[in-house]
Amino acid sequence: MELDRKVFGNITLKEIIGSFPPAIPETQNLLDTELEVLTTKLDSKTQDSLQKLLEEQEIAEKQVNSRPGAMALAQDKIRLFSAYNQKYMQIIKTKLQS
Repeated sequence: MELDRKVFGNITLKEIIGSFPPAIPETQNLLDTELEVLTTKLDSKTQDSLQKLLEEQEIAEKQVNSRPGAMALAQDKIRLFSAYNQKYMQIIKTKLQS
C-alpha cells in the first residue's frame, strides 16, 4: 500500500487507516471540508473527467477497504471514509447523468 496516496482530495491513505488524526472530530471535519471542496470543483469538469474521477474513487475505496478485518487499522475512520466517498461518488454519478 502506498500510504501517501491521496484517496479523497488531499486526504491520504495513512490519514484514513492510521491512528492519527482521531476519527471524531478531526477526521470527520477533514472529510466534511474536503467533500465541500471536491463537490465545488465538479462543476468545471468534463464528462470524461467525471468518469475518470469516478473510477479513481472506486479504486481508492477498494484500496482502503482491502484489509477491513485488520484490527490494527482505524475501523471507525474507514467507515467514515466509505460513507463520505459514497456520497461523493453519488454526486459524480448525478453530474454524469445530467
